[in-house]
Amino acid sequence: MTVLDRFEATLRGLSRKSRLRALSPRAGLDFASNDYLGLASCRRLADAVATALANGTPVGAAGSRLLRGNAPEHEELEAVAARFFGAECALFFGGGYVANFAVLTTLPQKGDLLILDALVHASAHEGARAGRAQVVEIPHNDIGAIDDVISRWRDGGGTGHAWIAVESLYSMDGDRAPLADLAALADRHDAFLFIDEAHATGVYGPDGRGVAHNLEGRDNVVALHTCGKALGCSGALVTAPAVLCDFLVNRCRPFIYATAPSPLMAVAATEALAILRDEPERRERLAQLVAFAGREIETRCGIGPSGSQILPVIVGDNRRAMSLATALQMRGFDVRGIRPPTVPEGTARLRISLTLNVGQADVSAMVAALAEEWESVAA
Repeated sequence: MTVLDRFEATLRGLSRKSRLRALSPRAGLDFASNDYLGLASCRRLADAVATALANGTPVGAAGSRLLRGNAPEHEELEAVAARFFGAECALFFGGGYVANFAVLTTLPQKGDLLILDALVHASAHEGARAGRAQVVEIPHNDIGAIDDVISRWRDGGGTGHAWIAVESLYSMDGDRAPLADLAALADRHDAFLFIDEAHATGVYGPDGRGVAHNLEGRDNVVALHTCGKALGCSGALVTAPAVLCDFLVNRCRPFIYATAPSPLMAVAATEALAILRDEPERRERLAQLVAFAGREIETRCGIGPSGSQILPVIVGDNRRAMSLATALQMRGFDVRGIRPPTVPEGTARLRISLTLNVGQADVSAMVAALAEEWESVAA
């Protein structure tokens, strides 16, 4: 026996279940990234960062925001983002995971009720577990279940606020939350609505403001906009009433005790928001690609389209899903397999991501390869 035995045993167990993960390099056409608008390598972002460097913007923040890490670039981004998204205030975090965790460990208080859609991101589940509110998970997109949970909680003596945490566009299924119904329910129950717009920011709504654009600015709505997906850089913006942002600055440990994000990323995110306004053709081209891919995959594979840039191909078996992904990768298409616990047991899948890094001819070739390999792997 060695001190490493238990770790090795765990890894062997994951391997037996076809759930062992490993890092792999980028290769082939991009059907895996979240760079939906192709901004990660666009000239405007690179030029904005190069200009900022030339003008003396530091690479690192060198401290937390509450010490010397609060750069003018952070404050400019937050002001621009608040105006862009129609919120009273915005706060910049280092990434979407930490922002989700930060909000849900800080804003829902002891005595509150936090309701999670079953399919929200792992970071929301982690934040809920680490927070102080009572947590209840409800079936995906089940408005009636949320209503029942809040009513039972009130009948049982619950006196705090209810919080409802959802994604506007779900990252593994590509479907949307019923936001209008959720907002009406939140108003009826004097509840807060926390909306993770990670996969909608930049892609949907006027100027790419997201699926929840018409809810921003409400007293009971907090939204999260990641910068590392359609915006092409990194970090995340929490938009909310000013009092809630002030509360986060004073009580949110992941904000208070973390080194601030790079000021250069704040510059890049600010430029990305400008690109969303200036270049609507990027969203238009992506919408055309989504429609084309939906028709192709339904015609050739009999798979109904999700209606978004995220196309799940449910395989079920872990081993088969990974074999199918590997076969497509060998043919030059970077499609990744997704297994539990990222998705529910028995729903291992390919997550096909549509971005402006590919064109219609690439999509057509990928779907043709998928149809062929599906039969081969099934045999």
